[in-house]
Amino acid sequence: MTTEISRINPNGLHPTPGYHHITVVESGRTAFLAGQCPLDRSGVPVGPGDLEAQIDQVAANALVALAAVGAEPSQVVRSVVHVVGDDGAVLRDAWRRLTASAIGAAFTTASTLLGVACLGFPGQLVEVDLTAALAARAEGIAGTP
Repeated sequence: MTTEISRINPNGLHPTPGYHHITVVESGRTAFLAGQCPLDRSGVPVGPGDLEAQIDQVAANALVALAAVGAEPSQVVRSVVHVVGDDGAVLRDAWRRLTASAIGAAFTTASTLLGVACLGFPGQLVEVDLTAALAARAEGIAGTP
């Protein structure tokens, strides 16, 4: 069973750089992923001060988290991207790298990009929160008891 997801850009709203103003999930289950941070498997931050390296790690971590619930980036229905700083060029560069990454399809949906003062780990420059629409529950989902 699949979940129907509709993405809408209504007339009367501004054009977007790839995301949609509205995402509708007709039925199914929902997975709320914790903010994906630029940490390696052992919990060590990667690329202190290197936004591109951190985005690559966040994308890799998000793929693992999505796969654990049987989802793909195309099933993401909401994303919130936090980038340290208030420079619009840095935010746009982060958006471009994310949309070109292995999880790029996640950012065609309802999305928010925020410049923030700081994040939780020393040197952390980016964090991505994702919400995914899932099909009916399958037995043996990876990472569940």
